[in-house]
Amino acid sequence: MAYTGTVIDGSTRRPVEDAIVTLGDVVVRTDHDGKFQISGQGDAIGLRAYGHRRESVSVGVLKDDSGPIVLTPMTPKALYLSFYGIGSAKLREAALGLIDKTELNAVVIDVKGDRGMIAFKTSLALAEQAHSNELTTMRDAKAIIDRLHHDNIYAIARIVVFKDDPLATARPDLAVKRGSGAIFRDRERLAWTDPFNPEVWDYNISIAIEAARLGFDEIQFDYVRFPDAPGLKFSKPTDMKSRLAAISGFLADARRRLTPYNVFLAADIFGYVTWNLDDTHIGQRLEELAPIVDYISPMLYPSCFQFGIPGYRNPVAHPYEIVFLSLQNARERGIPSIRFRPWLQAFRDYAFDHREFTGTQIRQQISAAKRFGSDGWMLWNPRNQYTAEGLKLQGAGCENDAADVVQ
Repeated sequence: MAYTGTVIDGSTRRPVEDAIVTLGDVVVRTDHDGKFQISGQGDAIGLRAYGHRRESVSVGVLKDDSGPIVLTPMTPKALYLSFYGIGSAKLREAALGLIDKTELNAVVIDVKGDRGMIAFKTSLALAEQAHSNELTTMRDAKAIIDRLHHDNIYAIARIVVFKDDPLATARPDLAVKRGSGAIFRDRERLAWTDPFNPEVWDYNISIAIEAARLGFDEIQFDYVRFPDAPGLKFSKPTDMKSRLAAISGFLADARRRLTPYNVFLAADIFGYVTWNLDDTHIGQRLEELAPIVDYISPMLYPSCFQFGIPGYRNPVAHPYEIVFLSLQNARERGIPSIRFRPWLQAFRDYAFDHREFTGTQIRQQISAAKRFGSDGWMLWNPRNQYTAEGLKLQGAGCENDAADVVQ
């Protein structure tokens, strides 16, 4: 069957160009007038566009020619909940309470965290083999997602990909090795899996599919890179070309397999990737990432810019400039502003003078992202401890409401 339709913006009522339309495994884009035609099998057509909430309509709606399909504009403003944070009633409820009273409207949840553990029950054989499912912090994941959606909260599933200590330890054949043949372990003593290995690809994409089925709006892959250590051994020879092919290949496979679920796809990248023209020796380069993912999420924590940026050698003293200039530099490589959603620092500096990042620094970063025109922003605090400081409160004229910074 062939179906035709028109997609419009819910606020402006104007056509939405380049919206992504899916029917089963088939993908098309809307034209300049917001029109599309798609052929395939299935009961529902998925629609999503940058800067909008995703939507799904029955194919019967299109048969009846009931008018244009409306996509609601939405700019995610998120905070992060770790693998343990989502399982802690105290931390979870504090985060949701903060979302309720501030401009926040989204949450990033560890589905597979930094230590390789999966938050919800899964029947994947590799998860059983790696014992990565023995502790589940989302015992009723569907109920959590349903609650978020009931409260109009955008739900992002964070999946840590190649940094995977349980799997690399249980299956040394899948692990990154040192030159001696021993399993490589990073500064946290955690092992990594080989980014070239198709079995590792399949494992992480299968977790992403389970998250999509639960109802997450977006899949965000983190540690989707090679480890940044010299002298390591992989299943294939490594150079910039092979590293780029591995990372873009994984993401392209994930995008293909996630197509039927109409979820947004994002990738976290090093902050310096927005400046570097090579792959930063980890397989990440903007030119390869942009055609594959919906959103690129650079980690623009000033504390992580150990060398500063041009004109600013002390990054923690200039959070606004770090965020704005890094994003501006990335945009000059032909990628629209709306394709970026940066991670911002909401934790104490650890690399320079150990200053606290209070509401002032948080608002400076938010203002920079807003001025740039990114599709929102995300606050990172590994302890999941957030306050309203630096955030706009709900309603006009609220006391202590945060003002945007003008540079």
